[in-house]
Amino acid sequence: MDSRSRILTAVRPAFAKGARPSVQEVSRAAGISRATFYRHFRSRDELIHELAVDPDPATRDRVLETALDLVGRHGLAALSMDELGATAGVSRATVYRLFPGKPALFREVVRAFSPLEVVVETLSGLQARPPEEVMPAIAMAAARGLRGRMGVLRAVFMEVSGHGPDTAEAIEYVFTRGLSAVISYVIAQMAAGRLRQMHPVLALQSFIGPILFHLMTRELVEERLGLDVTVEDAVSQLATSWVRGMRP
Repeated sequence: MDSRSRILTAVRPAFAKGARPSVQEVSRAAGISRATFYRHFRSRDELIHELAVDPDPATRDRVLETALDLVGRHGLAALSMDELGATAGVSRATVYRLFPGKPALFREVVRAFSPLEVVVETLSGLQARPPEEVMPAIAMAAARGLRGRMGVLRAVFMEVSGHGPDTAEAIEYVFTRGLSAVISYVIAQMAAGRLRQMHPVLALQSFIGPILFHLMTRELVEERLGLDVTVEDAVSQLATSWVRGMRP
Protein backbone atom coordinates (compact mmCIF):
# COMPACT_ATOMS: atom_id res chain seq x y z
CA MET A 1 0.00 0.00 0.00
CA ASP A 2 1.46 3.38 -0.97
CA SER A 3 1.73 6.26 1.49
CA ARG A 4 -1.31 8.11 0.14
CA SER A 5 -3.54 5.06 0.49
CA ARG A 6 -2.12 4.37 3.95
CA ILE A 7 -3.00 7.91 5.07
CA LEU A 8 -6.57 7.61 3.79
CA THR A 9 -7.06 4.17 5.31
CA ALA A 10 -5.61 5.19 8.67
CA VAL A 11 -7.72 8.29 9.21
CA ARG A 12 -11.00 7.54 7.45
CA PRO A 13 -12.62 5.88 10.53
CA ALA A 14 -11.68 8.80 12.79
CA PHE A 15 -13.09 11.40 10.40
CA ALA A 16 -16.23 9.33 9.84
CA LYS A 17 -16.89 9.38 13.60
CA GLY A 18 -16.63 13.18 13.68
CA ALA A 19 -13.05 13.48 14.95
CA ARG A 20 -10.84 16.05 13.26
CA PRO A 21 -7.20 14.96 13.83
CA SER A 22 -4.37 17.37 13.11
CA VAL A 23 -1.74 16.77 10.43
CA GLN A 24 0.62 15.53 13.12
CA GLU A 25 -1.98 13.07 14.43
CA VAL A 26 -2.78 11.92 10.89
CA SER A 27 0.91 11.34 10.17
CA ARG A 28 1.37 9.39 13.40
CA ALA A 29 -1.68 7.21 12.70
CA ALA A 30 -0.43 6.43 9.20
CA GLY A 31 3.12 5.81 10.37
CA ILE A 32 4.62 8.49 8.16
CA SER A 33 6.40 11.80 8.59
CA ARG A 34 4.75 15.21 8.19
CA ALA A 35 6.96 15.75 5.14
CA THR A 36 5.52 12.60 3.56
CA PHE A 37 2.00 13.80 4.34
CA TYR A 38 2.63 17.10 2.58
CA ARG A 39 4.03 15.30 -0.46
CA HIS A 40 0.59 13.78 -0.97
CA PHE A 41 -1.73 16.48 0.39
CA ARG A 42 -1.12 20.21 0.26
CA SER A 43 -3.16 20.73 3.42
CA ARG A 44 -5.46 19.08 5.92
CA ASP A 45 -8.36 20.62 4.00
CA GLU A 46 -7.30 18.75 0.87
CA LEU A 47 -7.29 15.52 2.88
CA ILE A 48 -10.78 16.28 4.16
CA HIS A 49 -11.95 16.93 0.61
CA GLU A 50 -10.42 13.64 -0.54
CA LEU A 51 -12.18 11.78 2.26
CA ALA A 52 -15.49 13.45 1.31
CA VAL A 53 -16.28 14.35 4.91
CA ASP A 54 -17.66 17.64 6.10
CA PRO A 55 -15.21 20.21 7.52
CA ASP A 56 -15.37 20.66 11.28
CA PRO A 57 -17.75 23.27 12.79
CA ALA A 58 -14.89 25.59 13.72
CA THR A 59 -13.88 25.80 10.06
CA ARG A 60 -17.45 26.60 9.04
CA ASP A 61 -17.70 29.31 11.69
CA ARG A 62 -14.38 30.82 10.58
CA VAL A 63 -15.51 30.94 6.95
CA LEU A 64 -18.78 32.63 7.94
CA GLU A 65 -17.02 35.21 10.09
CA THR A 66 -14.58 35.93 7.28
CA ALA A 67 -17.44 36.23 4.78
CA LEU A 68 -19.24 38.69 7.05
CA ASP A 69 -16.11 40.83 7.30
CA LEU A 70 -15.52 40.80 3.54
CA VAL A 71 -19.16 41.57 2.72
CA GLY A 72 -19.13 44.42 5.22
CA ARG A 73 -15.99 45.90 3.65
CA HIS A 74 -16.53 45.27 -0.05
CA GLY A 75 -20.13 44.15 -0.57
CA LEU A 76 -21.51 40.79 -1.61
CA ALA A 77 -21.11 41.36 -5.35
CA ALA A 78 -17.36 41.88 -4.96
CA LEU A 79 -16.89 38.82 -2.77
CA SER A 80 -14.67 36.18 -4.36
CA MET A 81 -14.97 32.63 -3.06
CA ASP A 82 -11.25 32.21 -3.76
CA GLU A 83 -10.44 35.27 -1.65
CA LEU A 84 -12.79 34.02 1.05
CA GLY A 85 -10.99 30.69 1.23
CA ALA A 86 -7.54 32.28 1.26
CA THR A 87 -8.51 34.79 3.96
CA ALA A 88 -10.17 32.11 6.11
CA GLY A 89 -7.18 29.80 5.69
CA VAL A 90 -9.04 27.03 3.88
CA SER A 91 -9.05 25.70 0.34
CA ARG A 92 -11.50 26.80 -2.33
CA ALA A 93 -12.82 23.23 -2.36
CA THR A 94 -13.62 23.45 1.35
CA VAL A 95 -15.51 26.71 0.86
CA TYR A 96 -17.65 25.14 -1.86
CA ARG A 97 -18.12 21.99 0.19
CA LEU A 98 -19.59 24.13 2.96
CA PHE A 99 -21.48 26.58 0.76
CA PRO A 100 -22.20 25.71 -2.89
CA GLY A 101 -22.31 29.36 -3.94
CA LYS A 102 -22.69 32.95 -2.79
CA PRO A 103 -26.49 32.76 -2.37
CA ALA A 104 -26.16 29.86 0.09
CA LEU A 105 -23.19 31.52 1.78
CA PHE A 106 -25.00 34.82 2.35
CA ARG A 107 -28.10 33.02 3.61
CA GLU A 108 -25.99 31.31 6.25
CA VAL A 109 -24.26 34.59 7.15
CA VAL A 110 -27.69 36.12 7.79
CA ARG A 111 -28.81 33.05 9.73
CA ALA A 112 -25.67 33.00 11.88
CA PHE A 113 -25.27 36.69 12.64
CA SER A 114 -28.73 38.28 12.44
CA PRO A 115 -31.09 38.17 15.44
CA LEU A 116 -33.88 36.36 13.57
CA GLU A 117 -33.38 32.99 15.23
CA VAL A 118 -33.44 34.43 18.74
CA VAL A 119 -36.50 36.55 17.87
CA VAL A 120 -38.38 33.49 16.62
CA GLU A 121 -37.32 31.49 19.67
CA THR A 122 -38.47 34.28 22.00
CA LEU A 123 -41.79 34.61 20.20
CA SER A 124 -42.44 30.86 20.21
CA GLY A 125 -42.52 30.87 24.00
CA LEU A 126 -44.85 33.87 24.22
CA GLN A 127 -47.52 33.16 21.60
CA ALA A 128 -50.33 33.26 24.16
CA ARG A 129 -49.13 36.46 25.84
CA PRO A 130 -50.45 39.96 25.05
CA PRO A 131 -48.60 42.47 22.83
CA GLU A 132 -47.63 44.55 25.87
CA GLU A 133 -45.33 41.69 26.89
CA VAL A 134 -44.40 40.17 23.56
CA MET A 135 -43.36 43.14 21.43
CA PRO A 136 -40.88 44.63 23.95
CA ALA A 137 -39.53 41.12 24.57
CA ILE A 138 -38.76 40.42 20.91
CA ALA A 139 -37.35 43.94 20.46
CA MET A 140 -34.95 43.40 23.35
CA ALA A 141 -34.05 39.92 22.07
CA ALA A 142 -33.14 41.45 18.71
CA ALA A 143 -31.09 44.19 20.36
CA ARG A 144 -29.19 41.67 22.48
CA GLY A 145 -28.59 39.51 19.42
CA LEU A 146 -27.05 42.49 17.64
CA ARG A 147 -24.85 43.64 20.52
CA GLY A 148 -21.42 44.26 19.04
CA ARG A 149 -22.72 43.38 15.59
CA MET A 150 -23.96 46.64 14.17
CA GLY A 151 -21.75 46.06 11.16
CA VAL A 152 -23.83 42.94 10.55
CA LEU A 153 -27.03 44.94 10.59
CA ARG A 154 -25.74 47.54 8.16
CA ALA A 155 -24.22 45.00 5.78
CA VAL A 156 -27.29 42.76 5.78
CA PHE A 157 -29.68 45.68 5.41
CA MET A 158 -27.77 47.12 2.47
CA GLU A 159 -27.44 43.79 0.68
CA VAL A 160 -31.02 42.63 1.24
CA SER A 161 -32.54 45.99 0.33
CA GLY A 162 -30.43 46.02 -2.84
CA HIS A 163 -32.12 42.75 -3.87
CA GLY A 164 -29.12 41.53 -5.84
CA PRO A 165 -29.01 38.11 -7.52
CA ASP A 166 -26.98 36.56 -4.69
CA THR A 167 -29.39 37.67 -1.95
CA ALA A 168 -32.47 35.66 -3.00
CA GLU A 169 -31.92 32.80 -0.54
CA ALA A 170 -31.21 35.21 2.32
CA ILE A 171 -34.34 37.22 1.53
CA GLU A 172 -36.39 34.02 1.46
CA TYR A 173 -34.97 33.07 4.86
CA VAL A 174 -35.69 36.51 6.34
CA PHE A 175 -39.31 36.46 5.22
CA THR A 176 -40.18 32.82 5.81
CA ARG A 177 -38.28 32.33 9.06
CA GLY A 178 -38.36 35.69 10.79
CA LEU A 179 -40.89 38.18 9.51
CA SER A 180 -43.66 35.68 8.85
CA ALA A 181 -43.61 34.52 12.48
CA VAL A 182 -44.03 38.06 13.81
CA ILE A 183 -46.65 38.93 11.18
CA SER A 184 -48.65 35.83 12.15
CA TYR A 185 -48.59 36.92 15.78
CA VAL A 186 -49.69 40.46 14.87
CA ILE A 187 -52.56 39.13 12.74
CA ALA A 188 -53.72 36.90 15.60
CA GLN A 189 -53.64 39.83 18.03
CA MET A 190 -55.64 41.99 15.61
CA ALA A 191 -58.22 39.21 15.29
CA ALA A 192 -58.41 38.96 19.09
CA GLY A 193 -59.06 42.70 19.36
CA ARG A 194 -55.83 43.50 21.21
CA LEU A 195 -54.35 45.47 18.30
CA ARG A 196 -56.22 47.78 15.96
CA GLN A 197 -56.90 46.64 12.44
CA MET A 198 -54.53 47.71 9.68
CA HIS A 199 -52.45 45.94 7.06
CA PRO A 200 -50.19 43.64 9.12
CA VAL A 201 -47.16 44.35 6.93
CA LEU A 202 -47.53 48.09 7.56
CA ALA A 203 -48.00 47.38 11.25
CA LEU A 204 -44.76 45.39 11.33
CA GLN A 205 -42.90 48.03 9.35
CA SER A 206 -44.02 50.68 11.83
CA PHE A 207 -42.65 48.46 14.62
CA ILE A 208 -39.31 47.62 13.02
CA GLY A 209 -38.59 51.03 11.50
CA PRO A 210 -37.95 53.11 14.65
CA ILE A 211 -35.99 50.29 16.31
CA LEU A 212 -33.87 49.71 13.22
CA PHE A 213 -33.21 53.44 12.86
CA HIS A 214 -32.24 53.72 16.52
CA LEU A 215 -29.81 50.81 16.34
CA MET A 216 -28.19 51.99 13.12
CA THR A 217 -27.74 55.59 14.29
CA ARG A 218 -27.19 54.99 17.99
CA GLU A 219 -23.43 55.53 18.01
CA LEU A 220 -23.78 58.86 16.19
CA VAL A 221 -26.64 60.03 18.42
CA GLU A 222 -24.69 59.13 21.55
CA GLU A 223 -21.74 61.13 20.30
CA ARG A 224 -23.63 64.17 19.00
CA LEU A 225 -26.69 64.40 21.23
CA GLY A 226 -25.47 62.75 24.42
CA LEU A 227 -28.05 59.96 24.49
CA ASP A 228 -27.58 58.13 27.79
CA VAL A 229 -30.31 55.49 27.54
CA THR A 230 -29.25 51.84 27.38
CA VAL A 231 -29.99 49.91 24.22
CA GLU A 232 -32.39 47.60 26.05
CA ASP A 233 -34.28 50.50 27.62
CA ALA A 234 -34.43 52.37 24.32
CA VAL A 235 -35.85 49.50 22.28
CA SER A 236 -38.25 48.62 25.10
CA GLN A 237 -39.58 52.19 25.12
CA LEU A 238 -39.93 52.19 21.33
CA ALA A 239 -41.76 48.85 21.38
CA THR A 240 -44.05 49.98 24.20
CA SER A 241 -44.82 53.17 22.30
CA TRP A 242 -45.78 51.06 19.28
CA VAL A 243 -48.12 48.93 21.37
CA ARG A 244 -49.83 52.05 22.78
CA GLY A 245 -50.28 53.43 19.27
CA MET A 246 -51.74 50.13 18.06
CA ARG A 247 -54.40 49.82 20.74
CA PRO A 248 -57.95 49.66 19.32
